Amino acid sequence: MTKFKEFYQRMIANNDKLFDDFIKLHRDYSINQDNLQERFNKEGAKVVAVIREWEGKLCSTSERAGYGSYTSNLSEKFWEEVRKNFPLIDYVGVIVKNKPSEDKNDFNIRKIKL
Repeated sequence: MTKFKEFYQRMIANNDKLFDDFIKLHRDYSINQDNLQERFNKEGAKVVAVIREWEGKLCSTSERAGYGSYTSNLSEKFWEEVRKNFPLIDYVGVIVKNKPSEDKNDFNIRKIKL
């Protein structure tokens, strides 16, 4: 098993309650995004923090081993693994402002809070 997959499995195993709850929320959010956006942001922030923590652990072990130039690729592969199981993870932090539009051609772009 590759290193990033091993770290992904360890992350899920060490935080099984958090990820089990997030899987259910993620499924519900994929069906009804408008009504669950605030809850998805709140719970998703905790999940993203854990993911970033484990990403840091993964990359730091590679940097200490002398493979610092490969850590960006390793990080991307780790996030691809996360997105494979949670395709809407990038929607965590999206702010939706509902204001009545007077113009039918007016459109809103969802913004990601960084």
